[in-house]
Amino acid sequence: MIATLTGAQAHIPHVGLEAADWHVVAKNTLVLARIDHEEPYWAQDAARELIASGIAVEITPRLRQAIDEEWTWANYPMHWCTRTEIREVSAEAQKIYDDIRHGHLLIHAHAHDGHTTVAVGTYLHTGKSVYLHGENHLRQVADTFDTPAQALVAFERLHGDTMRPGPAPMTDTERDAAEARASLSAPAAEPRAPSPEPRAPSPEPRAPSPEPETVPAYAADVGDHDALLDEFFGAHGDWSKWRTWSDETTHAIHESQTLRIERIHEAPHPRLPGS
Repeated sequence: MIATLTGAQAHIPHVGLEAADWHVVAKNTLVLARIDHEEPYWAQDAARELIASGIAVEITPRLRQAIDEEWTWANYPMHWCTRTEIREVSAEAQKIYDDIRHGHLLIHAHAHDGHTTVAVGTYLHTGKSVYLHGENHLRQVADTFDTPAQALVAFERLHGDTMRPGPAPMTDTERDAAEARASLSAPAAEPRAPSPEPRAPSPEPRAPSPEPETVPAYAADVGDHDALLDEFFGAHGDWSKWRTWSDETTHAIHESQTLRIERIHEAPHPRLPGS
């Protein structure tokens, strides 16, 4: 779902759409890609909000047709739910997904309980830990804990045999949503210049490049870790920086949710060789 903003006051709807989890892909262009496939419903909801604020909104015929179409999930497990209740369940699952994607919810471990994926994580801004059950539009918070330690102990007791560190690999639905955001935001490839005419080889051979020196971690210079981390973020826009609620570590989290770098600000002691 794509929103194109025009006019001198384009910044006003831009703020509202971005707050509603529309993803900025270009100047005055945002895209809505959800794992619950409810883009038409939430696009109409955003249009109502903008119209109520006095902003002119044009809905394309194709989007209008999608908004008016009635549908439901095939083989939906919660068959007792009404369409409104199904949307409420999937909206909660979408919020969990967005919290993970934006780095608000840090996933410590995941497992498979024989039927679906389960996971345990902690909200970095509150310190509350949660036990998650299900995938995609069915993911729910099944239990809460006061500390990450309590959550991990309980999770290991239930799923110690299949427990794995970090978040689970992306599902096909999550991958489709990520690709929808990335495909529109990726810059167009620049045309390649024609290849120059071949030249005769230089009579003087080039000096070989110096081989990089590899040293053990304990023998390397301390270096400025914060500066290195800032340089990394500057060069990799698909990573987000988040400080933990305890303020002891900084996490770099990839937008795919499958990669994480942990920076410990004050390690207790250096690790010596052979220890």
